[in-house]
Amino acid sequence: MDEGNNDNSIVNNVARAIVAALDWNSTPDARKAASFYLESIKAGDIRVLVNTSFLLVKKDWSSEIRLHAFKMLQHVVRFRWEEFGPSEHRNFANAAFDLMSEIADTCEEWALKSQTAALVAEIVRREFVNLWQELLPSLVSLSSKGHVQAELVSMMLRWLPEDITVHNEDLEGDRRRLLLRGLTQSLPEILPLLFTLLERHYGAAMNELGRQQLDIAKQHAAAVTATLNAVNAYAEWAPLSDLAKYGIIHGCCFLLSSPDFRLHACEFFKLVSPRKRPTDDSASDFDSAMSNIFQILMNVSQDFLVRSSSAGAAIDENDYEFAEYVCESMVSLGSSNLQCVLGDSATFSLYLQKMLGFFQHFKLALHNQSLQFWLALMRDSMSKPKLSVHSSGDGSTATNADFTLAQVDDGKRKILTFLNDNICSTILDISFQRMLRKEKLVTGTTLSLGVLELWSDDFEDKGDFGSYRSRLLELIKLIASNKPLVAAAKVSERIIMIIRNLLNSPMPVQDLAVMESMQMALENVVSSIFDGSNQFPGGSSEVHSALCRIFEDLLRELLSLNWTEPALVEVLGHYLDAMGPFLKYFPNAVASVINKLFELLNSLPFIVKDPSTSSTRHARLQICTSFIRIAKAADKSVLPHMKGIADTMAHLQREGRLLRGEHNLLGEAFLVMASAAGSQQQQEVLAWLLEPMSQQWIQIEWQNNYLSEPLGLVRLCSERAFMWSLFHTVTFFEKALKRSGMRKGNLNLQKSSTENSTPHPIASHLSWMLPPLLKLLRGMHSLWSPSVFQMLPGEIKAAMSMSDVERSSLLGGGNLKSLKGTLTFVDGPQFDVNKEGYTEPNEADIRNWLKGIRDSGYNVLGLSTTIGDPFFKCMDVDSVALTLIENIQSMEFRHIRQLVHSILIPLVKSCPPDMWEIWLQKLLHPLFVHCHQALSCSWSGLLHEGRAKVPDNHGILTGSDLKVEVMEEKLLRDLTREICLLLSTIASPGLNASLPSLEHSGHVGRIDTSSLKDLDAFASGSMVGFLLKHKSLAIPMLQISLEAFSWTDSEAVTKACSFSAAVVLLAIFTNNADLQEFVSRDLFSAAIRGLALESNAFISADLVNLCREIFIYLCDRKPAPRQILLSLPCISSNDLHALEEALTKTASPKEQKQHMKSFLLLATGNNLKALAAQKSVNIITNVTARPRSSLNAPENRIDEGETVGLAAIL
Repeated sequence: MDEGNNDNSIVNNVARAIVAALDWNSTPDARKAASFYLESIKAGDIRVLVNTSFLLVKKDWSSEIRLHAFKMLQHVVRFRWEEFGPSEHRNFANAAFDLMSEIADTCEEWALKSQTAALVAEIVRREFVNLWQELLPSLVSLSSKGHVQAELVSMMLRWLPEDITVHNEDLEGDRRRLLLRGLTQSLPEILPLLFTLLERHYGAAMNELGRQQLDIAKQHAAAVTATLNAVNAYAEWAPLSDLAKYGIIHGCCFLLSSPDFRLHACEFFKLVSPRKRPTDDSASDFDSAMSNIFQILMNVSQDFLVRSSSAGAAIDENDYEFAEYVCESMVSLGSSNLQCVLGDSATFSLYLQKMLGFFQHFKLALHNQSLQFWLALMRDSMSKPKLSVHSSGDGSTATNADFTLAQVDDGKRKILTFLNDNICSTILDISFQRMLRKEKLVTGTTLSLGVLELWSDDFEDKGDFGSYRSRLLELIKLIASNKPLVAAAKVSERIIMIIRNLLNSPMPVQDLAVMESMQMALENVVSSIFDGSNQFPGGSSEVHSALCRIFEDLLRELLSLNWTEPALVEVLGHYLDAMGPFLKYFPNAVASVINKLFELLNSLPFIVKDPSTSSTRHARLQICTSFIRIAKAADKSVLPHMKGIADTMAHLQREGRLLRGEHNLLGEAFLVMASAAGSQQQQEVLAWLLEPMSQQWIQIEWQNNYLSEPLGLVRLCSERAFMWSLFHTVTFFEKALKRSGMRKGNLNLQKSSTENSTPHPIASHLSWMLPPLLKLLRGMHSLWSPSVFQMLPGEIKAAMSMSDVERSSLLGGGNLKSLKGTLTFVDGPQFDVNKEGYTEPNEADIRNWLKGIRDSGYNVLGLSTTIGDPFFKCMDVDSVALTLIENIQSMEFRHIRQLVHSILIPLVKSCPPDMWEIWLQKLLHPLFVHCHQALSCSWSGLLHEGRAKVPDNHGILTGSDLKVEVMEEKLLRDLTREICLLLSTIASPGLNASLPSLEHSGHVGRIDTSSLKDLDAFASGSMVGFLLKHKSLAIPMLQISLEAFSWTDSEAVTKACSFSAAVVLLAIFTNNADLQEFVSRDLFSAAIRGLALESNAFISADLVNLCREIFIYLCDRKPAPRQILLSLPCISSNDLHALEEALTKTASPKEQKQHMKSFLLLATGNNLKALAAQKSVNIITNVTARPRSSLNAPENRIDEGETVGLAAIL
């Protein structure tokens, strides 16, 4: 009696706990206590758990309690099944099956039915061999009793193969194979049952509908839907021949004509369409079934396309949704199984026509689906086959390979023969029209585009317009390569038509969007045809001549235009530079194009005082940019015209009609031309361009006046003309470095930096270019120091804050853009167009100038380091360090990140090994010391107080608390990632050539300790080894790498891991006791702490590998690894001994990692969230809905829930 009362008490307590845990009106403490109690029940006596759960699934309880009880029963099957004996397994299974019979009630909620079916499926998967054959007759019998029973059986059959179709780490490979084999052998019973249920209940639903018995018809329809869901669970893996043999394909084909079931039926075809062709004897049956599927879907497509093209046909959104499913399946068929119909010319031709019909369809969704097919088809047909041939000694392998290669080529040639001129012309016509966004069209535009549904920002789940347009352009490019004459004629014809319409338009600027949209199409057609792959573009001299005539006519049309409106001039300039590759093969037209560009430049006013006419300034800059593009594309065809361009530039400068920014762009074009002429010409051009600048730049007067003390920059900001002149000088230095010579990557560490190499064309100019720049940057950095900042005028302080564009970027917005991107900094004072009138122009000018000097100045220094010796041996390291590091403690996070990215990472990559001692200590030590302190403080604030503490306060200025918190966190994460990237760069293979590999070390403990070397032995050929030798520098670096594992930023952890891996190698291969102690204790602990964060799930394999290497190779030298593992909460010495034994038995790193991973999960009671997150991928928890995708909120706290850090573990 007491025991019964006790059972009832537990049941009631569990019921109350479920209600409290799910009730959001309960207090947080009450919900937490209830959840803790439920977890204790799940972890407690298994028989109490099972008995309680079976009592709580009864109808006496509410739906919420019953659903939770079902989940507790599933938990038992999933995680605690081995605690029962065989007889208890059988009793549990019988009780669960009885539940299916009991819950077969039309009044029961769908979720409860689904949970019951999921429970039985879970049991069957656990006991498949012992239970399935016995259970199957009962399932067949139950399904025949009525529509609800049929629905339940179908639900169970749906859940049954879940572990086959979705990877689940909890299911061992042997169990998965047994389940697959058993289900495959049972398909002759399962598939006929599903077909019978489809046929029976679809017929019953139609009969009841005819009798107006709508409620009963709906119940039969639910059984049909459940059966289709079950069918789809087998569609991905069941042999296609079986799906055909037992009527499943026929049944789903029939249901495609039913408005109520066609979407579910079409889901079946979408799943079978990408199935891979088998290589065994069943291949012919597969081809036959797949050919049948082609016919089914082509017939459905034909019906839709005919109806949608008929004026009187009534087609609603449901029809379009169905058409999308059909089109998606057709795309899968063509992408994966085209070989099944390629041999039948008539069928293949019809298939292409259907896909062309979808591509032409006015509905964007259908067009976008078919675009994927055409793009894949053209890519595959135009690609060269890759085939690896390994000699067998008798030549037979090579012969077979040649035969296979010939077959592949024949297949591709056959496809290309079907892609005739008409198909390619149609694709091009549609692609050209769809290059335009709906938002770009002005209402009432005179250039009609028919009824096409153009891309709009309102469309959901279609990606972004940029990606869509890129796919269109790639398709255009591929067709141009295959059918150059067709593409050339079509693009020229359409552009000339657009031009004629614009000339006749009363307001051509409003109709300009269509013209703008075609410029990229022209650029891709021209670049594809004139790509330099053939002596004669087009493949033959005849085709080449015809192509030249087409583009000559188009060029003549463009050159004849006398447009003077800035927008029209800008578009015309884009069209002319799009013709650049053609000019390479038609040099006679180069002079005309250059003259036209100068004509367009001179047609626009060169002094623009009214900010509202900034479009004129922008158009002039774009015309100058066209010179650069044409110089790059036309290559040596431009060389004969260099003197003429130089004379025209000089003439315009003398007359004061060429602004400084425009001169810089034309100078950059000159550098591009010179690079095609050879190093001598390049040096001469550089001297010609840089000499006038050097005369002002090296003058000591302005340096003393403005750069000798911090407040000198305040005076400089009042000299607007000179301020912007300096800016343009610095930006041209940047352009000259980017465009001149060969940029070096990482230096080969085997070579001394003293070895001779071809001098960089700009190397001789660094000695006068960089010293004033260093002074300028040092003065700018000093503005942020507290002592200087408090003395600054208000407008300077305001200018030091972020622009709206920067704030928007930190908030994740991309709509606010500065004036045409990189062309923000033009000739002198201007308004920040994003300030919307509430800031004085002076403040915006100064902000733009400061940002421009920082951006270009940092890039100049970073690019200079890549030149090598001329920088490292000629520059004074103290002056560089003073400029970059002197005010590092006053710098904002955004500026430190930029300094590291633009200067220090290139410097680390390029610094010769014999210069490491001179350069790295002075630059990296103060950086890492400060960043360690700053990042630790900021991350502590974010993780424990919910807000990052960053020094960018006056940079952010004001805003809502939430927005400020978001910006602060973004700044913190950006700097963290950049610092970790610097660590990763330091550990890169190119800078650590002398670092050995573990690949050849063999089994556990196979490192011969007598062969260990001093750390000094690696210092000359490993940057990590060199830096670790300097303890004052090594300590902050190592601390950052340790703490990064506990910062919830997987991207930073990824980079820190590569650095830590190099440190581990040095600990293994050296006899440095301090380093071994650090790695075996501190780094080992940090790696385990990192695995406690779910945000590190993506990088968990690398963290486990660190643990593996440290334990295997250092546990015999240091006691710390064993001590740390033994201190974990759920482990014993026997478990550790078993791990060591398992690791000793295999030399496979992959198997060793799996052993270490399993051990760590066991040792921490599954509380390492980075590993547990992977294990929970496929447990059946969602039985109420199955959305196509889900979004996971990013983790940004580590102190929520039951997070386990190492401190808690120990």
